[in-house]
Formats: sequence, structure tokens, C-alpha cells
Amino acid sequence: MKWRGRRGSSNIEDRRGMGAAGGIGVVGTLVVLAVGYFFGVDVSPIVRELDQQGGSTELSQRDEEWGQFVSVVLADTEEVWDPLLRDQAGLAYQDPTLVLFRGAVQSACGGASAAMGPFYCPGDQRVYLDTDFFDMMGERMGAGGDFAAAYVIAHEVGHHVQNLTGVLGAVHGERGRISEVDSNRLSVATELQADCYAGIWARHAQERFGSLDVGDLEEAMRAAEAVGDDVIQASAGRTPMPDSFTHGSAAQRREWLERGFGSGDMAQCDTFAAQNL
Repeated sequence: MKWRGRRGSSNIEDRRGMGAAGGIGVVGTLVVLAVGYFFGVDVSPIVRELDQQGGSTELSQRDEEWGQFVSVVLADTEEVWDPLLRDQAGLAYQDPTLVLFRGAVQSACGGASAAMGPFYCPGDQRVYLDTDFFDMMGERMGAGGDFAAAYVIAHEVGHHVQNLTGVLGAVHGERGRISEVDSNRLSVATELQADCYAGIWARHAQERFGSLDVGDLEEAMRAAEAVGDDVIQASAGRTPMPDSFTHGSAAQRREWLERGFGSGDMAQCDTFAAQNL
């Protein structure tokens, strides 16, 4: 991915230098036992490492480079979505803030640990990200690469777009009134639409900045497939159970990411109206 030398976003809040004093603690450990918010995977080995690091605040050269990368990708999303949301949805785009943290973080949606993976909080319109997660993607999930990391950021910004269009609020209200199976299906539709929006961003970023290298799109596709619910459940030694899916299968995630990239059109990302996801 061609990203060096381009504008970085000013909407970055870097809390990594604050450290994770005392490790992630009991709350963080409990979070590990839950399904990862974004990827649904057990990354407790990373959490154990973070606990051992304690309150270290020094950022490595790799940390600094990831911070620069995230800043440029976020700036790209700002430049793409500002005119796109206005032209395709008639809405004004509001830049989200991206919070870089290490180990554990407090948001308007509550406390969270790195074990949850990247997440978006509609309560404060912030994306939360521990950049160690990108290294874990490559080392433990076979989904490394800078454009794979950019896809993760674009997916979370996709949730921000859903918040601006009112989708997240409507989904939240509906899920409290329906069965668990139907709620899961609604969650899958929400996640797949964010994947589709990530594809839209990738297409327009390529048209505007020429940012994709050969193989970059396939990197993102591999990342999307690696976080399919069926892949995650099979990796955990479980038989994939579609009714329990909350993010979509590997094939679904790839399909909707491709659909967004192929069309560049928000109207083609209506996962909620699709008869077959």
C-alpha cells in the first residue's frame, strides 16, 4: 500500500504513552473470556503479554510507524467519505476520532481491553485500536499486510458511517425486541454492511490516491475471510453453527467487501434488504 508522504489526520488521540499500568486487571481478564468484539477470537496470549509489560510507556519504532500509518489511513477515510456521504446519502460527514491505546482503555461504551480487538463506540464517535493487534493478525491469523490493517480501520469507520445514517441506532433498538437467532442475523447484516463500506472506501481511495499495490486487495480479502465466524469456530474445534454467527461467514465477508469495492455505491450495501446474505 502506498501511504508514505501523505497527509495524516489530526483526529488521532494517542493514549499509548499512558501505558497500561498494572496490566489489564480483572476487568480485562473477564473481557478475554467473552467473544472478541470485532474478530471473535481468543487473543488471551497477547493479554498475558500485556499484563507482564505492566505500565511500560515507551513506544518502539514499530509503534511509531503504526501510528503514522493509522493517521494516514484515517485521513484517507475522511477525504473519501466527506464527499461520498453527501453525494450518495445527502448527509454531512462528521470525522470520527481514532484512539490509539495499549492494553486497556475507557470509552463511552465502557471499559475494554486489547483482547476485544478494534471497536467503534457510537456513544463518543470514536474508533479504538491497539496497534499490537495488527502484528497478531499476521503472526497468528495469516492475515498480515498494511492493506489488511487498512481494511480493519475502514471497517470500523464503516460503523461510524452507519451511526451517521441512523443504522446503528435502529439496530440497537430492534435487537432488544427479537429472538437471539434473529438478533444474530441482524448483527451479521450490520457487520457485512461495514465490510461493504470498507470496500467502497478502498475503491475510492484507489481512484483518488492510487494507494493500492499489486496484491493489496487480496490482502484485505484474506483478512475478511480469516475473521469469518465459520473459520473462527472451526479453528476453536467447534462445528460452525450459522444461527450463532454474529459477523458472517468467510465467504460472506469476502463477498460484501468485494461488492463495495466493485460498485463504490452505498446503495449496493443494503445487507438488511438482501434476501440471501
